[in-house]
Amino acid sequence: MPALGMAQETGRIVQWLKAGGESVRQGEPLLEIETDKSVMQLDAPAGGVLRIVRDVDDEGVPIGEVIGWIVAEGEEPPELTAGRGQGAAPQAAAAAAVAVDAAAAQAPGPTGAAEGPAAGRAGPPMSPKARRLARERGVDVRALAQGGEPLHAADILRAGAQAPAAPAGGRLRRWNGVGEAMASRTARSWRQAPHFYLMREVDAGGLTAWLAAVRRRLPDATLTDLLVTVVARALARFPHLNASPAEGGALEHDEINIGLAVATERGLLVPVIHAADKLGLPAVVEERRALLARTRDGRATPGDLGGSTFTISNLGMFGVDQFIPVLNLDEALLLAVGRIREKVVVDDGRIVARPIMALTLACDHRVVDGAAAAEFLREVAAILEQPVALLD
Repeated sequence: MPALGMAQETGRIVQWLKAGGESVRQGEPLLEIETDKSVMQLDAPAGGVLRIVRDVDDEGVPIGEVIGWIVAEGEEPPELTAGRGQGAAPQAAAAAAVAVDAAAAQAPGPTGAAEGPAAGRAGPPMSPKARRLARERGVDVRALAQGGEPLHAADILRAGAQAPAAPAGGRLRRWNGVGEAMASRTARSWRQAPHFYLMREVDAGGLTAWLAAVRRRLPDATLTDLLVTVVARALARFPHLNASPAEGGALEHDEINIGLAVATERGLLVPVIHAADKLGLPAVVEERRALLARTRDGRATPGDLGGSTFTISNLGMFGVDQFIPVLNLDEALLLAVGRIREKVVVDDGRIVARPIMALTLACDHRVVDGAAAAEFLREVAAILEQPVALLD
């Protein structure tokens, strides 16, 4: 299983594009793999005969575990993994799975600490199927451990049968790779980052007029494109806020890369417009349109989904007035945007209705203090209220 992203720990085999025993050519499409961010196609690294070790299933395969072999005609793959997916006895397949898990659990990483699928998890080695069943059924595998003996699916099923029944009518909605990654990252961010929030409203009259004018020459332009451009311009004036928490301080990034929180059928993803401050508005419109299309179609690459230094989350299209977001992991700021709505305000002593948009800036207090964040938000609001003068 290849590593297709820096933080990837597992991958799920979506489908093999070649059958076991079939001849393949180097560079020919071989299989599709789902990571926590996208579905990607893997090409054959060599020519020969394909021997499948891990077939399609719902269980993530740890990075580095063998999922198949490409061998010469008449050659057989190593004995340990030759059985899995090739019709060998179930006992041999289970033994291979346990052996792989045990080896991965105890393999030292660069610092000497255990890494791989079992890193950070106390308990006996077990097959992927046993681990999946334990997670689904809420079985405490530590309580089942007998002198460090490996656990099999049958052990989990027996323990699950003795566990208290779940409430009637309930069902488990399993995470996919994207959902599991989102849950893990947001939980880590909430635990690690001391969040604070700044909120303000902006008069969106100039913004809506500017957008209408822009659409006459750029029909695909959206409010998101303007937000990306505005935030990138503001960050360029406050480079110390384009940063991430780091050991002993804050890492100030050379590039301003704006992530866009996007809802897809597979879950929440954050595609990234790189070097956004160097792009003119037409380039932002084109990049955003192509990037979101790839993301929603499941064709986004690791480069499309990595490297953000600031995130924008816009729920205005869902009728949301204002909301409190969780920071994207390892970013100092996130801008949450609500819908543009008519609101009664006092303007120069007169009571009038104006189009108002609410902004919420989420901040990591390890990197940003309140005054600096307030200055940044004021800059963003000023550009949004007078976009023609500052952007055209």
